[in-house]
Amino acid sequence: MTDEQFSERLLIQLRSSPEIVLDASSRIVILSDLHMGDGSSNDDLRRNGKLIASVLELHYLAKGSTLVLNGDIEDLQKFSLAKIRSAWRGVFSLFDRFAHEGKLYKISGNHDDKLLEEARYPYPLHPGLRLAWGKRTIYVFHGHQASGFLVKHNDLSGAFVRYLLHTLGIRNRSPAEDSLRRYRIERRIYAFSRGAGLVSIIGHTHRPLFESLSKYDRLRFEIERLCAEYSGADEERRTAIAETVGLFKAEFRRMGRKEKRSGPSQGLYGSDLLLPCLFNSGRAVGKKGITAIEIEAGRIGLAYWFEEGKARRYLEREAGPAALLEGTPYRRILIGNEALDNVFARMDLLS
Repeated sequence: MTDEQFSERLLIQLRSSPEIVLDASSRIVILSDLHMGDGSSNDDLRRNGKLIASVLELHYLAKGSTLVLNGDIEDLQKFSLAKIRSAWRGVFSLFDRFAHEGKLYKISGNHDDKLLEEARYPYPLHPGLRLAWGKRTIYVFHGHQASGFLVKHNDLSGAFVRYLLHTLGIRNRSPAEDSLRRYRIERRIYAFSRGAGLVSIIGHTHRPLFESLSKYDRLRFEIERLCAEYSGADEERRTAIAETVGLFKAEFRRMGRKEKRSGPSQGLYGSDLLLPCLFNSGRAVGKKGITAIEIEAGRIGLAYWFEEGKARRYLEREAGPAALLEGTPYRRILIGNEALDNVFARMDLLS
């Protein structure tokens, strides 16, 4: 599948997707990649099950947010729907409460596309969701559409995972664990978004992105900014900068070793100025918490939820103090936050 074919197909999909008209009172939360299983040790959501239930009920439902589930919610490539619904009754009851209020949109992904064949599935399924901000468009879709292989052979891929890898206890090497595949998908969607003049919000790769930047990129730019500030700072500020840079460097190097990359990842988008047109809600199956994209009061943010004491040390230095979800051990940090008007203005000025 060429980039042109992908763009044509995605524009057709976009036109067939439902639309929400946003205003200053809109509250939207976008979650993807829950990978709900049977509750066993092979269930990817088992680690964060209590966290996701608490966050949905005590924060987003309580605030009247509209919940957008952006694909790969049930992992039907490994488990049957009956086993998943039995293991996660509490979470499904929360989905029901959002749906009862007309505030649930469910988008299909490559791990749960078989739901389209379920006649009794309780929630409408969509290929994507358009969010209209004035005359501008934000398009929410899972992201697997950028993989020619998955578009053509997802059934084969699912059968391979379920009947061979899962049976033998071998982990599937998904785009989330394969840097090259992940970057190809992100690069293709970035190019589409840039060309169409819209913002895309995806999941699939499990890598949170804010304004087209990964955590790795943001850390690198922040380290450079702090180094530039250092020479003109007073002694007290220099001490604080040195401590912060130390924390950021340690995390930056950890990520660099993990990714095994030799160059800055923003180069994958090309040599031109980077447009803030690609966002990724990340995943709900992270080892240290979950991430989500929030749209509220005309602003877009990347939220990180975690259990108290389990976040990486650099985060509160980068994003500020974490807010406690009352009555729970869970906390929330906004890693990125920007006005939608500013996002689109920058896209227009830089394109």
